[in-house]
Amino acid sequence: MTYQLYIGDRKYSSWSLRGWLMLEKFNLPHEVSLIEMFSGTMKDRMAALAPARLLPTLQLPDGTVIGETVAIAETLAERHPEAGMWPEDPRQRATARWLVAEMASGFGALRNACPMQLAHIYQGFEPSKAVLADLRRIETLFAHARTVSGCAEGWLFGSYSIADAFYAPVAARIVGFDLPVSDEMRAYCRVTLSDPVLRRWQDQMDEVKYTTDPYPIDLPRIPWQLS
Repeated sequence: MTYQLYIGDRKYSSWSLRGWLMLEKFNLPHEVSLIEMFSGTMKDRMAALAPARLLPTLQLPDGTVIGETVAIAETLAERHPEAGMWPEDPRQRATARWLVAEMASGFGALRNACPMQLAHIYQGFEPSKAVLADLRRIETLFAHARTVSGCAEGWLFGSYSIADAFYAPVAARIVGFDLPVSDEMRAYCRVTLSDPVLRRWQDQMDEVKYTTDPYPIDLPRIPWQLS
């Protein structure tokens, strides 16, 4: 039983990272197919997966196609209850689902202003009030999650969960744009981005190269590092 996961460019596709982490971190058998997002071929490559139109897209062993990362998460958790993708405790599980749902539907200012990339750190980025509000909301949710789980550090609910997979690109944005967050949030970013599984993703991020940057930002850059 092997899943087929279709992903976008590793350097930029935050949603693809979420889908891949759910399969990799929980050791679910899968193969990965890369569909370039900015070469003009994505629509044609996605045609066979219709009506799915975004990445990642998951194809089940029976051929069923699933789009949207929340649907992928729930499907995998349902098919693999032994994997522990959601916290076992009902209160923690409900809270983790809340965090995932809010991530999937919110934080548009952060997403638009700070596209995920894992290559360098921008210097001198000035976040807007809307971006700062998104960051405060994320910190509020994390504080609540840690109150519910009783875990003051490390993964949000003690063991790695779908919630941690969904917030991994947030950690990349915080580090990549050197955003102003609490020491606790920065510690979580270090845990997330130093994880060996995520580092494997980062090691492959240059498999696709473009002549122009898909997300040009005119700011000084320094090499990627975890502070």
